[in-house]
Amino acid sequence: MDRTTPAAAKSPMELAEARLRWLDRRQEVLARNIANADTPNYRARDLTPFAAQLARATGSQGMARTNPGHLVGTGNAAGTRPDPAAEVSPDGNAVSLDEQAIKVADTDTAHSLAMSLHRRWVGMFRTALGRNG
Repeated sequence: MDRTTPAAAKSPMELAEARLRWLDRRQEVLARNIANADTPNYRARDLTPFAAQLARATGSQGMARTNPGHLVGTGNAAGTRPDPAAEVSPDGNAVSLDEQAIKVADTDTAHSLAMSLHRRWVGMFRTALGRNG
């Protein structure tokens, strides 16, 4: 398991920390996509969604296979996956700067929320210990 794969979170603080690590890694991947926006044949990448990684790490079962003929899901929970492109330029590049900018903004918003939750959790501990300040 690498540092971006969430472990079975035991507390809201651990879950927030796992989410923050995932968001930091996602920003790195999105920045790489933007940096390669003019690279011929470059395909944008994205991380496996955090919820899917968390479900795998906690052992949550996805859809049940009720018949041996059903397909088994595949994926790379710990890494990046190709990001399906709507358009490919004539040089084979499949990075949409608009899509990447939206993903960066969404990731930034999620990062702010996770940081806020983390701060509030620490604040509750400080209050319980009588250490406001």
